[in-house]
Amino acid sequence: MDTPLRLEPWAEGDFRLLERKNEPAMTEHLGGPETAAKLADRHRRYLAMSAAAPEAGRMFTVRVAESGETVGSIGFWPREWQGEEVYETGWGILPEHQGRGLAVAAARALIAHARAHGDRRHLHAFPGADHPASNAVCRKAGFTLMGTTDFEYPPGHWHPSNDWRYDLLEGRPSVPDQAGLA
Repeated sequence: MDTPLRLEPWAEGDFRLLERKNEPAMTEHLGGPETAAKLADRHRRYLAMSAAAPEAGRMFTVRVAESGETVGSIGFWPREWQGEEVYETGWGILPEHQGRGLAVAAARALIAHARAHGDRRHLHAFPGADHPASNAVCRKAGFTLMGTTDFEYPPGHWHPSNDWRYDLLEGRPSVPDQAGLA
């Protein structure tokens, strides 16, 4: 990956990125495109995350450092998983920018941000078990595969997902244990 990136907190002008990410090619593994009302609500939530304390999570645009071109988004937010307070992460790189290592670079930058500003030990990602690209991002970014689980997203829709975990306090991948396997 030769393209230096920067992560910028979600801002009012980033709604167009949400519209681009709502295209069928980008939502195939996420339950399909959302309505205009759901997009507007998502935009408001992302803006609120940018205004909250850093440990509450953040949504970022992913930009090429030199040109400032927006190539996607990535974020992290608090959740409870298997009785532990953790962070969850998710990302999307626009189709014309995929396959260049940008999602891996963004994930590594997000890990550094969460380690510096977060207050939870583990960062999880839950890509669909049938989504090889997102699973490869997790592996290349240093996450540890904890197992496969049924995961609900969007609400009301359960599907097999891989549970990838990164240990933010140790700064290295987590060691799987029996409690972490689904």
